Amino acid sequence: MSQENRVKVRKNGPLLCTGTIEVRNADGALLDSGDDIALCRCGASANKPFCDGSHRAAGFEDAGMLAGVASDELEGEGPLVVSVRANAMLIAKGPMTLVSADGAIAATRNKAAFCRCGASANKPFCDGSHKTCGFEG
Repeated sequence: MSQENRVKVRKNGPLLCTGTIEVRNADGALLDSGDDIALCRCGASANKPFCDGSHRAAGFEDAGMLAGVASDELEGEGPLVVSVRANAMLIAKGPMTLVSADGAIAATRNKAAFCRCGASANKPFCDGSHKTCGFEG
């Protein structure tokens, strides 16, 4: 049995992805894989889509609490594949458990669109704010 894929939202910080994780660019090329990957959600990292700690200097603030997130019945096992959309969101596909900053399990999902520009009003999820905030990456 494979390790459970988890996406933990860190308070004022990155998405911490654990399990069997693949990060791919928009063309599907593998950028990184592993069992513990931190993804930027503040928009300030010089190493996008990965976190480099820039959220501290950028003053990024988000409580990292998830509430009212609908759950899916997980579709089996397998990797969590995170696709980086140019100048836009992260699309995560595969079985995952979403975890709030306080450690509470918020939901299980098979797909999610995560904000990486830092401007979403629905963090950690994308609300399309990257289109108007000038995000590049």
